[in-house]
Amino acid sequence: MAEQAFMKDVRALVGKVYGRVYAWDKVNAPMIRQWCEVMGVDNPLYTDPAFVASSAHQAPRGLVLAPPAMLQVWCMEGMHANNYPPGSTTENPYEVLKLFEAQGFPAVVAVNSDLSFARYLHEGERVYYTTLLESVGEEKTTGLGTGYFVTLIMTFFSEQGEGADEQVGQLLFRVFKFRPAAANKPATDQAAPAVAPVVKRPRPGISDDTRFFWDGAREGKLLIQRCKSCGALRHPPGPVCPSCHSFEWDTLQASGRGTVYSFVVMHYPEVPPFDHPNPIALIELEEGVRLISQLVGVKPGAVQIGATVQVEFNTFDGDLVLPQFRPVAAD
Repeated sequence: MAEQAFMKDVRALVGKVYGRVYAWDKVNAPMIRQWCEVMGVDNPLYTDPAFVASSAHQAPRGLVLAPPAMLQVWCMEGMHANNYPPGSTTENPYEVLKLFEAQGFPAVVAVNSDLSFARYLHEGERVYYTTLLESVGEEKTTGLGTGYFVTLIMTFFSEQGEGADEQVGQLLFRVFKFRPAAANKPATDQAAPAVAPVVKRPRPGISDDTRFFWDGAREGKLLIQRCKSCGALRHPPGPVCPSCHSFEWDTLQASGRGTVYSFVVMHYPEVPPFDHPNPIALIELEEGVRLISQLVGVKPGAVQIGATVQVEFNTFDGDLVLPQFRPVAAD
């Protein structure tokens, strides 16, 4: 089957390499330490120069290594979208996705990424990456709709001097851009005006372990699982207590009050029906457990770690009740 005419412009972009995006800072010990604290990593390779010197890993004497999983961190723009250092490209490596959106393929699903590492980074190195639009698949029809798989590869380099930069890792990013199935159905009344398809919120996966949580939400209650043997609270819910291994549990109704422990603002890809930019936070409840939720009632640029928040229960698509958190004035 012949491709649609707009695909000629899409195919012309395949193989294009987008210019360098530089890191704001060189690989440095303070950022490594903070990342390790947040992630709960205590490997001495990342904190103890003497340990690094006695190991089989290569690094200049007196310097520590960086966790490989930090590879993306060094080249992030920070708290403001597209705020990259001088010398970085101004090209949009996601322009192919914009082409699809302009042709009525607004939805996104099956996003996946795969990080690979060539070696450890160490203090003092400056990193940049380039982006390759590796491929755009053939048109594919699924139960969700019809669309195309788009694969981008970000290749990370360490600056080593003129013509000698060293590849240190890659990130494969793949996304399925599609037109929802409802939009593909022919109109039964040709005289009726076209109506844009309504994209509903994705439904949570509910199991015997989590059903109590969603039942509680429908009643306006934030329920946290509690071990009946040792009293430990746990979230996400699970069948067994990680502290004492008991299978017996009940629930505690949380106050719904907490603080922003960490957060991320989702800028791209834009996933209907969510607002964008979309602030998502890790909330630490007064009771001591943490859960992930969308923030409401706050501008993305105004979100702050440590901000006091309160749960509220909002209904979507008629019957889907979700706990969300709204910042409130601190006591």
